Amino acid sequence: MPWAASVSAGLAAAAASVLAASVEWEIPPLAKVGVTLAAAVLVGLTTWATTESRPKRREISGGVGGGVAPDQWPPVPEHFTGRAEALAELRDVFAARRKATGFAPPLVVSVYGRGGVGKSALMTRFGQEVADWFPDGRLYADLRGGVDSPVRPDEVLIGFLRALGVRLTTDPGGLDELRKLWLTWTKGRRILIGLDNAHDADQVKPLIPAEPGCAVLVTSRAPLFLNGTHDTRLGVFSEAHGVELLARLSGGARIVDDLESAKEIVRLCDYLPLAINICGGRLATREQWTLREMAGRLADTRRILDQLELAPTVDKSVRASVQLSYDDCTGVQRRLLRLLSALPAPDVPGWVAGELLDISGLDGADQLEALIDAQLAECSGTDQTGAMRYRLHDLVRVFAAELTEQDEGGRRRAAIERVLYGYRRRAEEAAQNRWPQDWSRGGRRASADGQLRAGDWLNAERLSLLAMINLARQLELWELTWGLARAFCSLCHSLRAYWADWKAVAEIGCEAADRAGDRRSLAIALLDSASVHGGLGLRERALEEAEQALEIFTEVGESWWAARCMRGIGMTLYSDGHLDRAQDYLIGAITAFKGEEDLWWMARTQRNLAEMRMAERRPEEARELLEGALDIFKRDGNRYSEAQTLRVYGEVLAAQARGELAAGDHRAATHLFTRAGFSLDRAAEMFRQRGELWEEARCLRAAGEVGDPANGLRELEYVRRAEEILVALGDSWGVARNAVSAGRGLARLGRIEESEAELRRAVQAFEELEDRWWMARSLRYLGEAHLDAGGRQAAVAPLEQAREIYRSLGNEAGMRRTLELLRRAVPQV
Repeated sequence: MPWAASVSAGLAAAAASVLAASVEWEIPPLAKVGVTLAAAVLVGLTTWATTESRPKRREISGGVGGGVAPDQWPPVPEHFTGRAEALAELRDVFAARRKATGFAPPLVVSVYGRGGVGKSALMTRFGQEVADWFPDGRLYADLRGGVDSPVRPDEVLIGFLRALGVRLTTDPGGLDELRKLWLTWTKGRRILIGLDNAHDADQVKPLIPAEPGCAVLVTSRAPLFLNGTHDTRLGVFSEAHGVELLARLSGGARIVDDLESAKEIVRLCDYLPLAINICGGRLATREQWTLREMAGRLADTRRILDQLELAPTVDKSVRASVQLSYDDCTGVQRRLLRLLSALPAPDVPGWVAGELLDISGLDGADQLEALIDAQLAECSGTDQTGAMRYRLHDLVRVFAAELTEQDEGGRRRAAIERVLYGYRRRAEEAAQNRWPQDWSRGGRRASADGQLRAGDWLNAERLSLLAMINLARQLELWELTWGLARAFCSLCHSLRAYWADWKAVAEIGCEAADRAGDRRSLAIALLDSASVHGGLGLRERALEEAEQALEIFTEVGESWWAARCMRGIGMTLYSDGHLDRAQDYLIGAITAFKGEEDLWWMARTQRNLAEMRMAERRPEEARELLEGALDIFKRDGNRYSEAQTLRVYGEVLAAQARGELAAGDHRAATHLFTRAGFSLDRAAEMFRQRGELWEEARCLRAAGEVGDPANGLRELEYVRRAEEILVALGDSWGVARNAVSAGRGLARLGRIEESEAELRRAVQAFEELEDRWWMARSLRYLGEAHLDAGGRQAAVAPLEQAREIYRSLGNEAGMRRTLELLRRAVPQV
């Protein structure tokens, strides 16, 4: 029973915690052995209860918000009318697919037709009708094919994967890699995908899953000619449906009183639903207008438009109805419509209207609602934060953009600046809630709820925030551009998300700070840029940027920021295998943070130094550093950092256990293996509860490297599970690193051929990733595996290769260890 496993896990973890602590008590040796064995049993029980009871799918997709399926579907228009034939056709197509075999390709339905014909309304209406057929969620994206800058497929895939709970904590690469992840995460699921306003087939093809249980609804102006697609053209309304829509909006009694004028309005709208909607919306707000008066106004507007040279992007029927409704708006509402069209964001939350008009948020929302009543703006749904979002139909946007010259340039710019500053305030608030330590020394402790809300805010606002950053840059508002970029980079760094966007924005931040002539801001931007480049494996550039930043911070007397640069430089050198140089920077950073009384950054850097000490086979020093860091994180209640440190602490205890085992002290080894297992299991559970799949995978990998002879097969299973997660997350470096763990685990079991295959796989992957240090380590482990299996001759070649790489890196510790192994293989070396 699932509940039994959960209860067992809780009881076992609690008891194991007490027992693991009790081994430090002053009790007789035999009793201590008994306690240790009991703890080992309970750790095993914890492992069983927290892993075996989970279905296989849950192992990978456990991060999806508590099992709640994503639902991004926009609301159905309140006055949806007609389309009985189109809906019946869609029902028949979907019903036929439900009867098809499981080997059929996914269903793709394309609805195309002229702008304003009601394609989006039909899609949202039908998507609501079949919602129950797709228990794994509904995903939606406006591809903005009707504007100058349609949304790229990779941007859509990143958003969809995030909605499915996929934390892309490493850069997955380009579109091909993202599509592989998309196929992985849609496999075995039934998801409805809505792709609105597609530009062309190339924009849509990468977004189609391979899973037969999924279905895709696409709308576009022109047919897309996708293979295997059911294409249906949506035409304009019949006269009867046009009149019915007008009646729904303006009131049935008015239509009955003057049916001929109602028909005339529908005719003048070219039977186009968008145009009829706008006219009906205006009639609803002007009860004193008769239908005859509306028809006359519309006819006059059409005659005027016929005499003008107009851009062909908007049908005259739509233009006439928009013009008529626009002319009847108040001056404030007309100004709001024009200003909204000047914002390049796909949609915006309600507070933006208040900022544009320089009035309160509530008053701005009232003006926005007036535009919605007039059918000039529309609601695009509720985002992850619970906020309602609004947008303009692209035809209305084009119309309004043509009128922006009616606003005095300085006044229009001031309105846009208010919105940009509003986004900056909110972005900085989210970033500081997510990662306060990135903003000031001794930053306040972040709450789990605040961190979650910050992540939701970025997921909801990412495309709009990127548009605002580029708008600020276009307007050469350099200080504002830098502030927006700084907050965006901080959010991406804390979430380890949106790598391509993060990289692009970091470069904009550097440009903005440089153009503003602010040295301190430039150094912060350089440090942000170094972080993303280091994460992408571009360590040479990361090192150069961090060193530049350190020079500036030293020059302007910013000692706290200088310490952060020292840590960044140390970690970059460590990742590149330059351990001797790295330790000087890390030790210097720890000393500096201590002097600044910033214990969080001091403890974090101690953990980094401990990881390096582990690489140097100095576990005692590593353990001392980690115990100090753990005390700080526990005292401050920083559970995320505590869990990260517990993982490294478990690795250190495992290394000490292996040392005791090699020395022949089996009792001490058993005790340390037990404590290592408990520490790693506790860290994994803390991350599992937070939905941090990537961190959980790192804990599983570490658990697979413990090296306890009594648990060889179980450790191999941990490694296998870690690889499943890392593959699903698109972490190519993590998969390569995991292959090292698998190879060493297989070697411990005496399965040398399988071990060699895994370690060769790791060598090849690290070579492709241009990570020479881990390439050398993989080769060294391969030589060591052959030596332990008695294959001296087979060990020589990989060890020689490893030594040459270590020499090129100037890694003396690696060279010494490789030379020790070579002497075992060839004693005369």
